[in-house]
Amino acid sequence: MRDSEAAHTFPPQLIGLLIGLTLGWGANWPMMKLAVSEMAPMRFRTLCLLAGAVGLFTMARAGGLRLAVPAGQWPRLIMAALFNICGWNIFAIYGISLMASGRAAILGYTMPIWGVVLSVWLLGEPFTRRRALGVALGLTGMLFLLGGEIQAVGRSPLGALCMLIAAFAWALGTVCMKRWPVDLPPSSFTAWQLSIGLVPVLIIALTAEQGSFNPFTLSAGPLVGVLFNLVVAFNFCYWAWYKIALLAPVGVSSLSTMMIPVVGVFSGMLVLGEAPRWTDYAALVLVVASLSTVLIPQRTR
Repeated sequence: MRDSEAAHTFPPQLIGLLIGLTLGWGANWPMMKLAVSEMAPMRFRTLCLLAGAVGLFTMARAGGLRLAVPAGQWPRLIMAALFNICGWNIFAIYGISLMASGRAAILGYTMPIWGVVLSVWLLGEPFTRRRALGVALGLTGMLFLLGGEIQAVGRSPLGALCMLIAAFAWALGTVCMKRWPVDLPPSSFTAWQLSIGLVPVLIIALTAEQGSFNPFTLSAGPLVGVLFNLVVAFNFCYWAWYKIALLAPVGVSSLSTMMIPVVGVFSGMLVLGEAPRWTDYAALVLVVASLSTVLIPQRTR
């Protein structure tokens, strides 16, 4: 693949990771909703960040990968962690506790809009017709998913605001780590970010919340939700996302996540017993079309 084509197309060697990421993070939305039904949000997130950091450091160490942060790169690592981990996790977990998991996923994955805009502004990435089409198709799909539930979002303005702030923070963090890269492999880079994000989340958990950190005091459903997060969402999915985000342009990697809220809505139906509507299937078609703008290589003249 030519360099000019690679700048607009999702790297084909990462498609398997993207599929796993989409299924893992998509299915995680109802799992988070189950978890916070019985566990304080920041205590739940503390366990998730700790498990992710320990697991990824162990993975990096076992693979003989470098763990030490290069001299002079701590400020950029901390900045990326504050947006990617703190901004996303704090606002998203409070947002999902205030509204339905499907709607929260939809609002959270407005991230590609912010990602494309910020990548053009801060990174100078081109705003091509294919990228514009991808954003338009994805946004239309999100609107179909919201459908008649706009009023429900209006009934929970604080939850909606939390999810939008989380989406913007994630996009800004993704742009920051491309603009000011840290010379670490994805597993070590992700583990350090989770470790840095753990500090403020733990402080909030200890000072603003009550309850136990022990997930085994929960009933079956919330316990499954916590364990899914510890193993899948905060080990495999975070590692997969940072590997994708570090190798693909921000506009491309951002658009590639637009299938996740669709999986989130349908998995919420399976886990929480909701029935699909025709608008959900229409959104699925539109988001797949949006993904095709970055997955299918451009024709060469």
